[in-house]
Amino acid sequence: MEPGPAAAPAPLPLRLPLRLPLRLPLPGERMGVPTPKQFCPVLERPLISYTLQALESVCWIKDIVVAVTGENMEAMKGIIQKYQHQRISLVAAGVTRHRSIFNGLKALAEDQPDSKLSKPEVVIIHDAVRPFVEEDVLLKVVTAAKEHGAAGAIRPLVSTVISPSADGCLDHSLDRARHRASEMPQAFLFDVIYEAYQQCSDYDLEFGTECLQLALKYGHVHAKLVEGSPDLWKVTYKRDLYAAESIIKERISQHICIVMDTKDENHVGHHLEEILKNELNHVKVTSGALCPAGRDLEQIILEQCYSYVCVNVMSPDFEKTRRLLNMLEESNLSILYPVVVISVYFLDYKSVPFDQKMENLMQIKEYAKEVKKINILLCGLLIYYPQEEQNLQASLRQGATIIATLIKERNSGLVGQLLVA
Repeated sequence: MEPGPAAAPAPLPLRLPLRLPLRLPLPGERMGVPTPKQFCPVLERPLISYTLQALESVCWIKDIVVAVTGENMEAMKGIIQKYQHQRISLVAAGVTRHRSIFNGLKALAEDQPDSKLSKPEVVIIHDAVRPFVEEDVLLKVVTAAKEHGAAGAIRPLVSTVISPSADGCLDHSLDRARHRASEMPQAFLFDVIYEAYQQCSDYDLEFGTECLQLALKYGHVHAKLVEGSPDLWKVTYKRDLYAAESIIKERISQHICIVMDTKDENHVGHHLEEILKNELNHVKVTSGALCPAGRDLEQIILEQCYSYVCVNVMSPDFEKTRRLLNMLEESNLSILYPVVVISVYFLDYKSVPFDQKMENLMQIKEYAKEVKKINILLCGLLIYYPQEEQNLQASLRQGATIIATLIKERNSGLVGQLLVA
């Protein structure tokens, strides 16, 4: 990784090359699935892609080196291409954790003429199945590594660690208050960790799991331990995939854009907007217009909003929703995360024959089928109007609840459905 001119401020200046070997774990029985866990889908996207995205978002990371087994090399190349990842280099993985990391370090150390990689001063080692790493903890371990030679994130132990005897009885237990769980990321002066791996015994390469221990054993470097955040946990079991999906859904549901084609503050569509703001007071709710320029909506899309409520007031049928879908498709916003679009209709059954209106609205199934191919989840919401005031308020509140649930759950099974509030 390499800090650019706009690197984040730190107690120690980060101006020398920094690069990151990313280790892909080998398939394990603990996940209980045949697919290597880094390739398991979360919201239909491989887990490894989320980790790469988190690392790419750090502007001072120059290169990311991923160790991949031969049978998964093409799959990894496909992920990089599909999700438009940048600054990624692939190397052959070893049969163990340490051998894979060593291969990544060798790729950085060799500095071959035809390679875009070069030897860094500081290197970070991270796990492919820890997708929620933040820039703050990366900066802390890098800063500490520059001062101490090595650094790693730690977390308090959740359970007490005990040591059993040969006959399966308790031998002794560790004082949980005095010990910590070693996590990732870890950072090292490149020469420290590379020389440690060069001296490493076959036993350590086969059975070792702790990089900081290698720096201590072979380089006599006492790593600085940095308190990490709760988000550094590792996806290990199948249930962890569901937890990861829940966290991602929560993160991308914090911003909702209401798209409306009228500025009439008295229109029922604005009442729905106000109810949404009141009901979802922990969520950012903004408004955008599909005007010819559409600059405000374009800006909201650029801010990576993944939830849209398209309130059809003046536009007939799906005209406005179709324009919104076209804008979203052109933006490529849905490459990384599913985008939810809820098309809301106020059915004035007195002015338009009910059968005719419903026939037009049922076209949503066909639109939804098409845009699902590009990861846009389209649903419809029907609210009867006009109604007596008390009934209308109840319908609007129910509509807001439906909207909140569709956005939070992002359930592809409801794509193309026309719900009624």
